[in-house]
Amino acid sequence: MPAPAAGDSDVQIGGDLLSVPHLLQPAKEHPETVAEFVGLARSLAADRGQWEHLVAYDATSRWYHRLRTGPGYEVWLLSWVPGQGSGPHDHGASSGVLTVLSGELTERSQGGVRVLGEGAQRVLAPGYAHEVVNDSLEPAVSLHVYYPGLTEMPVREAGEVAGAGAVAEAGVGTVAGAGAPHGRDVVPA
Repeated sequence: MPAPAAGDSDVQIGGDLLSVPHLLQPAKEHPETVAEFVGLARSLAADRGQWEHLVAYDATSRWYHRLRTGPGYEVWLLSWVPGQGSGPHDHGASSGVLTVLSGELTERSQGGVRVLGEGAQRVLAPGYAHEVVNDSLEPAVSLHVYYPGLTEMPVREAGEVAGAGAVAEAGVGTVAGAGAPHGRDVVPA
């Protein structure tokens, strides 16, 4: 029997795993799998008392706050006023789960443009290039789980992300501060 072509697998998911909640695992204290990280994000999103009082808005740049760290992961809380965006980027070797906590965000990627409303989640593979923008007229808040924790956030060219580049923010992809895994904080998106 010939070997499968590169990128082929004998196990493939048809459709959106996140639209089948009964397949998702409940949150674990120390998640290890994609489903467990999705569960962690859902659990944190549902517990507004853990994050709602921390949210701030900044008209000059996206506001962000590291909400939690654990073995091999970190959780960030971000706010977006209308018009703010991440600029085209990826998350290096980190995977991620983006969850919209309130408002609406637009994600642009090679896969197209998605409008993400409250409760929407996206699972991001390492190297996945996208741009996230608040195209609405109201502020938005999002939760981002990265595993392993962010150590880089490479800026991409607008052409690498379909429809991206309309909104770019200074500082995206730069390293700032200290304290994250590997001794660096990276501005999340």
